Amino acid sequence: MHIEPQRRIYICFLLFAISMGALLSRLPDLQDALGINKSELGLTLIGAAIGALISLTFSAPIIARLGARTTAFITVLGTSAFIALVPWVGAAPLVFAVLFCEGLLAGALEINLNVEIDRIEAQLGRGVMNRAHGFWSLGFFLTALVSSAVRQAGVSVQLHLALTLAFVVIVGVIAIAGMRNAPARSQVQHSDEPRIALPTAGLLPLCVIGIAAFLVEGAGIDWSSIYMRDVFAVEPFIGGLGLTAFTFFMAVTRLFADPLVDSFGARAVAFGLLLLSAAGLAAVWLAPHPYVALAGFACMGAGCSAIYPLAVSAAAQRTDRAAHLNVAALAQMSFVVFFLAPPLLGFIAENAGIRISYLICLPIIIAALCLVGALAPRRDKAPQVPCGQS
Repeated sequence: MHIEPQRRIYICFLLFAISMGALLSRLPDLQDALGINKSELGLTLIGAAIGALISLTFSAPIIARLGARTTAFITVLGTSAFIALVPWVGAAPLVFAVLFCEGLLAGALEINLNVEIDRIEAQLGRGVMNRAHGFWSLGFFLTALVSSAVRQAGVSVQLHLALTLAFVVIVGVIAIAGMRNAPARSQVQHSDEPRIALPTAGLLPLCVIGIAAFLVEGAGIDWSSIYMRDVFAVEPFIGGLGLTAFTFFMAVTRLFADPLVDSFGARAVAFGLLLLSAAGLAAVWLAPHPYVALAGFACMGAGCSAIYPLAVSAAAQRTDRAAHLNVAALAQMSFVVFFLAPPLLGFIAENAGIRISYLICLPIIIAALCLVGALAPRRDKAPQVPCGQS
């Protein structure tokens, strides 16, 4: 079956999001099954963050050696398998351990897919990074929409995640089987490369921008269902619409952002989206009615949508060292925030109220607004090589 190279990456992003979104949409049920409070749930979920941090720090050389296809097989299918195991273990410490293993694979997946889509983008001579991440958001939207109906129907978490795993395996094998390594953007050989990915001084502004995006994303994805339940006591279907609205507007914005970036530049687009994120956070904080909160989650989703992909593109195009290392270092600082958001917000929600917990995102958004100059003003449209066939 002929599938264009970028579409194979799109599918991998989609499948990873479907798996993770299925679990996150069932967090209220998982919390009840484990018999733990919000703070304890957050600490349980931090296992994924620790695993991702270790993987993002050390796995770049392994990924470069294994290649895109082998790494995709291991990480896309493996993360889904570990996620499907979560509701079966029955105890918070064991869930922590399973999520730690899932995080190890998720970190490697993050590096592999982002480096590959950046190389494919260079071949095509046009932007596809935001669209690739748009499929990740689309996966969250689809699984959020399905999960709202599944929860309303009373389907068990175990069956829900098992069916998700079966879907990921079938589609994933078809998409990944024909994947090939795309040629690197630069043929410059970096001698004496470090084996551990750590941020450099030049990469730190991009890290702050990525952290802002993932903090808003974690706030929207991880806690929106619990926010709607606790603040407004809505029924499960309406409660799930917070996650649905967030992921829908995030997906739509990412899918259509690349032409805007090509026309107006990353700086202008990122600045506008960060302001929209701040407006959404304020709406959720002050919402007097469930539908105002839903509008806030929609603004948050659209606002944080393209920020991280733009930072990834800038990191991958730096010439100071190999793209794997720069992407890994950026992801190390920002992707882990996505996993750290649950315990941080959970702690604040437990002690100060879940409304207040959303305000902690604002200072980092302000910092990111001050650093958007680290992004490129215009995307280079000139293709380096003709796009190959997969």
